[in-house]
Amino acid sequence: MNPTEIKGEKVYDVVIVGSGMGGLACAYILSKAGKRVVVLEKNHQIGGNLQVFSREKTIFDTGVHYIGGMDKGQNMYKLFKYFGIIEGLKLIRMDEDGFDHLHFGDETKAYKYGMGYEKFIKNLVADFPDERVAIEKYCELIQQFCAQFPLYQLKDAEAHYREDHFLEANAKSIIEGITANQRLRDIMSGTNALYAGTIKTPFYVHALVVNSYIESSWRCVDGGSQIAILMQKRIRHFGGEVLKRTEVVSANYNEDKTVESVNLSDGRKIYGKKFISNAHPKQTIKLFGEDKFLKAYVNRINSLTNTTSCFTLHVAFKEKSFKYLNYNLYQSNQADIWNLTNYKKENWPEGYMLSTPACSKDKVFAEGASIMCYMRFDDVAEWANTHNTVVHKTERPEAYEKFKIECAEKILDAVSKQIPNFRDYVKSYYCSTPLTFRDYIGNDDGNMYGVEKDSSDGLKTFINPKTKIPNLYLTGATINLHGILGVGISSLVTCFEFLDKKTLLAEINQED
Repeated sequence: MNPTEIKGEKVYDVVIVGSGMGGLACAYILSKAGKRVVVLEKNHQIGGNLQVFSREKTIFDTGVHYIGGMDKGQNMYKLFKYFGIIEGLKLIRMDEDGFDHLHFGDETKAYKYGMGYEKFIKNLVADFPDERVAIEKYCELIQQFCAQFPLYQLKDAEAHYREDHFLEANAKSIIEGITANQRLRDIMSGTNALYAGTIKTPFYVHALVVNSYIESSWRCVDGGSQIAILMQKRIRHFGGEVLKRTEVVSANYNEDKTVESVNLSDGRKIYGKKFISNAHPKQTIKLFGEDKFLKAYVNRINSLTNTTSCFTLHVAFKEKSFKYLNYNLYQSNQADIWNLTNYKKENWPEGYMLSTPACSKDKVFAEGASIMCYMRFDDVAEWANTHNTVVHKTERPEAYEKFKIECAEKILDAVSKQIPNFRDYVKSYYCSTPLTFRDYIGNDDGNMYGVEKDSSDGLKTFINPKTKIPNLYLTGATINLHGILGVGISSLVTCFEFLDKKTLLAEINQED
């Protein structure tokens, strides 16, 4: 029996906890397939890392600084076309001659990532004429590894990535084996802030992320929240619901040990036949009850190491003072690129990524910039018992505010070494810390990209979307790969538990 009501309350086919990109993508796919779907979001704004905020009339992205694979026929383009949002997106193509500029130490030289493999190779060969073979080998390896992940190509084919030599290939080791030139190694590794790369990072993570941006790189004009807003409209078009300020706090079970409903913080219950959690598995276990999961599973999930968090300085510029940069600037001061997360506090920040948001009001001058630096949760742990969001507004201690100012000043000093007189452009600034990410995204330590992948134990960090609770499933960055593309693909993996894989992939590829 599949009731449409229990105790006078609507029973949804699928209840999705969390409106990050993974949750929204699942909601779209399943509502389009005719399922009665509801998405429950605890925050005032939907979208997870797609959220934006505005200060001094300047829009700042919290997580989406650029998007890869958006040329026609590429993977992200196909997904957005299938989601029905491609026509509504406001995007700008980044500088094809150098969408990422990499700087090292006190050097003024900028090494530029060219868009498309031809330009990418051409730029690096111009800087390292004796290293053409190594540069071409590096590009070949990236594409070889990407080919082992058919879902990355949105193809229905047998995956070979579970073979040990793909999962256990270490990014740092492979790059060191390609060339002995240390600066070229640095350049090949220099954008690892995109996946919080460490000495553990597998090469496949590096390859899947870097390839997407080399293929094509784009910025959202006026913020990445437009993706979530457009997705919400499409979900509602197919009869789905997206509810904000609906915080899930626990779950109720039927006699057969399936989830009957979830409890909201305001006392309401939401009933469903199946449930999908877009939360980190650790939070999912807490929400749905640790006693409902096998102890071995709980121990395994709790033993996983998360990626690091970050401190982001959002700067509002004086009017028409700072030219818009149609590229990202990566700075690294440490000799070992793969060890940036293991900074000494007295040397922080060891590096940063600077991005100027694209604004429709002015295409010449930037209204602001976001400067992201690795930061461990331990650095803010003394204030871990405080929480602050739009929905649950509280004041943090004065010591925390002082800490933020000290960090902001250090970042301004660091950027001023690369961009002289940078402070002169700044009208005001705003900070987000690992606590900010924790409170808004809902994980326990503000991590940027979910569970850290480890080349020494590749299978341990692959998490099945099915759980031992018969009608509870997982989606999001942790079960596959992070980022808009990663969670988009993760949503497909989750939805294959509900829909036919071949049919869904055929429909996505038909959209192109």
